[in-house]
Amino acid sequence: MLNIEQVVRQAMQQVAELSDCQLVPNIESETLLLECGLDSLGYAMLVAQLEEDLGFDPFTELQIDVYPNTFAEFLAIYQQRADNA
Repeated sequence: MLNIEQVVRQAMQQVAELSDCQLVPNIESETLLLECGLDSLGYAMLVAQLEEDLGFDPFTELQIDVYPNTFAEFLAIYQQRADNA
């Protein structure tokens, strides 16, 4: 079974290295995405990297009205899409 959280964390690290950003040391469920260390370009890169890694982009496939605020909300969107596959 695919561990979405692990895939997301690995992709975040890859994107941070590529975009020369520094992720905060301990990203928890309630950590605000804006405080994780990635900038807006970094998040665009993250979504693109996750689409490559997972084979889907839930932001284009699901009807999501509001962008997630926390790491847990971000994970939940990916988990929801993976569970519906």
